[in-house]
Amino acid sequence: MKARSFRGGIHPPEEKITSSLPIQELPLPQRVVLPLSQHTGAPAQPVVKVGERVKTGEKIGEAQGPISSPIHASLSGKVIEISDHPHPLGPPSLAITIESDGKDEYHPDIKHNNEYFRLHPNEIRQIVKEAGIVGLGGAAFPTYVKLSPPEDKWIDTVILNGCECEPYLTCDHRLMIEKAYEIIQGLKIIAQTLEVTSSYLGIEKNKGDAIRAMREEMRNEANMEVVPLKTKYPQGAEKQLIKAILNREVPSEGLPLDVGVVVQNVGTALAISEAVRKGRPLIERVVTVTGRGIKNPANLRVRIGTLFQDVVDYCGGFRGKPGKIIMGGPLMGFSQYTTQVPVIKGTTGILILPQEEVKEVRERACIRCGRCVDACPAGITPNLIGKFASKDRFDWAREYGVLDCMECGVCAYLCPAKIPLVQLIKYAKAQLAGAKLES
Repeated sequence: MKARSFRGGIHPPEEKITSSLPIQELPLPQRVVLPLSQHTGAPAQPVVKVGERVKTGEKIGEAQGPISSPIHASLSGKVIEISDHPHPLGPPSLAITIESDGKDEYHPDIKHNNEYFRLHPNEIRQIVKEAGIVGLGGAAFPTYVKLSPPEDKWIDTVILNGCECEPYLTCDHRLMIEKAYEIIQGLKIIAQTLEVTSSYLGIEKNKGDAIRAMREEMRNEANMEVVPLKTKYPQGAEKQLIKAILNREVPSEGLPLDVGVVVQNVGTALAISEAVRKGRPLIERVVTVTGRGIKNPANLRVRIGTLFQDVVDYCGGFRGKPGKIIMGGPLMGFSQYTTQVPVIKGTTGILILPQEEVKEVRERACIRCGRCVDACPAGITPNLIGKFASKDRFDWAREYGVLDCMECGVCAYLCPAKIPLVQLIKYAKAQLAGAKLES
């Protein structure tokens, strides 16, 4: 099996301990907490009030501005609170709390569309927008924006991302095995919307069962190809995926559409299929619950807004005292200080590391070994950019390519001096963004 790849990257221990575990349905929680900011862009605005009764799939938050996404009730019940609540991506933010009535009664507007293949591309875009679909690989960028490229950008190729290169995570792997038909339908809808004729699905070669399942489902589809890729991190990054499959290079500070490509995650394709074919908004997703700090690791289909604590309880609780709780994987995930945060649209996993696996890290001076430079998939110099950021020389950081960094964590993972390079890069990016807003 020939595998394509890209320059740089690493191959950390895979730790795919849940890859053989079928997806289970998490029982309906007693309540959900739905942050109005679960996506890149402006937060949604509430369109319900405390005391109001809502049905599953009903819109409770309206998108604001050109880059935003609506929020929907993930179960039926009563709105009991609209207030700030702990958020898994940072400081507390405004959220709508719904107490379940146990009925899970769906909103009457949610209906199947058996004529979906006759829809105009603009009709599909509107359905995707109203369904609140965002990138489910973790970035959570509003999907309808990706499906609406500027008129001066000619798109000729769609790539589905089935790499799931982050250690521990297996939710996409299981979806490709268990939901191959639905994913292919989503890919066809994406291609129909963008009016392209070439579609690819990139999967790392360590997922042989997923490759076989998707190839079997594609066997009668024209202009579609499954591309096995080298098992390497970050193989699933957009620019690296495009380089590996098409040998096209996205320009510095550019986007995939600059080289005629739109990239979507396999989970996003499934969500598009559910919205366009069945009228279902994004109210649930598959989450990998994993690590040696949880008693019963699992892949779970979870309603958006379910608290981490409810997920942990269903998986048997912690195995001893947890050393670290991470939303996502160990390289690009976000550490949590509480289990009272909700699963959001971008929650790919809940990783529980036991105390013995969490070691104290002491930063030392850079030894100029160059490991971060050799392995950087973006081809930049993380050591120098980190130094510029630490000295508040953000102009130099930009000149050396800080905005091309995808924050994959390869540099920090390899650094023998344990310099927090990703944090320094994020700091520089935030300062540059703030300066741009002021100007």
